[in-house]
Amino acid sequence: MQTLKSFSLSMATLALLSCSANEQSKTENTEVETPSSEWIQLTDGNILDHWEMYDGSEIKGWRFENGELIASGAGWDAGEDLITKNSYENFELELEWKIEEANSSGIFYYVQKSDSTPIYENAPEYQVLDDKGWPDQMKPNQLTAGSYSMYAPEGAEVRPVGEWNSTKIIVQYPHVEHWLNGKKVVGYEFGSEDWKSRKAAGKWAEVPDYGIAKSGHIGLQNAGLVTYRNVKIKEL
Repeated sequence: MQTLKSFSLSMATLALLSCSANEQSKTENTEVETPSSEWIQLTDGNILDHWEMYDGSEIKGWRFENGELIASGAGWDAGEDLITKNSYENFELELEWKIEEANSSGIFYYVQKSDSTPIYENAPEYQVLDDKGWPDQMKPNQLTAGSYSMYAPEGAEVRPVGEWNSTKIIVQYPHVEHWLNGKKVVGYEFGSEDWKSRKAAGKWAEVPDYGIAKSGHIGLQNAGLVTYRNVKIKEL
């Protein structure tokens, strides 16, 4: 009888361990799958369903080709900048870009819709530029991956013209991070004393609404010849 009882207890223990392992497996699988389901692909399917023009007009100046979103290089004030249809507060944005020689563009966040204010006066900008080929001397806070005219990138390593760069922007208000090719190069806090002093002393001193929004759209500037791909975002 003692042997039979021991055998029964052993079988019961194995059954419990098996159930526990199954439950753990289910939990592990769920944890693996969850992050990928959070991402929204903004350049999926060679269509602009996630996008609209910043000034509210018909989409122009952009085309899709083999999964790549290509700007025509219309110019800073041509009114051909794209913004996402959705607005975001706390988010992580990832994308890749490449630029042609002596050209520029910008990635904007917390954009407010407007048909009169240039996008670069409307919202903070992650600078995209051919640093080496640009014909004019730029300030450190106007170089690639910097917060344009606010914070200079530190340790940024930009790939040569025509090669793909990877960008990541993380915003958990008021904290902001700019990443370039796997390296964090900018970090700042909206509304901090440092941020206020930089704004007051720089290009945005006479632009009272610059950087005051706490949510908004993502924007891509059609200033120069630039190509974007694999644009995706997740809310935090």
